[in-house]
Amino acid sequence: MLLSGDEGVGKLKFALEIAKSFVCAAPVNGEACDVCSQCRRADKFSLPKSDEKEDHERVVFSDHPDVGMVVPYNRNILIKAIRHLESEANYRPYEAEARIFIIDDAHKMNDPAANALLKTLEEPSSTIYIFLVTSRPDKLLPTIRSRCQSLRFVPVTIPQIEEYLISERAFTHDEARLAARLSRGSIGRAVSVNVDEFRRRREKLMGVVGNAIQHGALAPMLKTAEEMNDPKDKSAFEENLDVIQSLIYDVWTINVSGDHSRVINSDLEGHLRLLAAEAGKHDLPRWLASIDTLRENLAVNINRKIAADALVVGMTD
Repeated sequence: MLLSGDEGVGKLKFALEIAKSFVCAAPVNGEACDVCSQCRRADKFSLPKSDEKEDHERVVFSDHPDVGMVVPYNRNILIKAIRHLESEANYRPYEAEARIFIIDDAHKMNDPAANALLKTLEEPSSTIYIFLVTSRPDKLLPTIRSRCQSLRFVPVTIPQIEEYLISERAFTHDEARLAARLSRGSIGRAVSVNVDEFRRRREKLMGVVGNAIQHGALAPMLKTAEEMNDPKDKSAFEENLDVIQSLIYDVWTINVSGDHSRVINSDLEGHLRLLAAEAGKHDLPRWLASIDTLRENLAVNINRKIAADALVVGMTD
């Protein structure tokens, strides 16, 4: 089965719940009881650390011997891990009636790894279930997709995310409102938002967007672009891109529709409206597309400093 949808919408959790239902000793209406030993062990994984390549070359089993997972090593799923899955798929279940294998971020399989998986998909055992979890199903080989049943996960609504953050994660109403709008429909992304850190970054990067729209002065923008690229914290670069993109999106939304309900940074709406009033001469959709392209190119280890410089230069055209 192919489980696809945006990051953080519950695809992996759903796969694990299905795995638990297969191994559960006393399922209730087809669902795991979450009480028996099998359920409690099925989703308990000790995943390898990011620098442990050898451990990424194998299927990682949970505390239950019939539930295994393949996870990427950096940006790739290693062919040895898929070959190990192929080997394990030949064994009958140890405790349950079936064995379940989950391939997380399945789009990170290169062609050799995907072709190795095809052998198992073409001749599946009756006691084997494989779940491919991905946010980029288009990156999978057509021959892989054609051999899977597909289930698409849609984004969660903003009100639902707000309610969850307030009731389950102890967010304040203001924090929940901002985090939910930043999440793009992803519970996982919303939970991971550090609202205070986001606002700190936003205060600095608001000057970049404002300068690009009102003045187009290149020197201060290049200085900020250099600050965006912290070699000691690579994740900060993508977080900065998220902040800039949210601000540009808001200005563009206000400029085009004036619909305040779609504004992400609603606490800054007054300032954003002033920028929107002056943004008509700029191609904001092109700016947003440039950020999307830059984010995609991060997968091939581009020079981030040059990429950031190119981004802000493009915003001054």
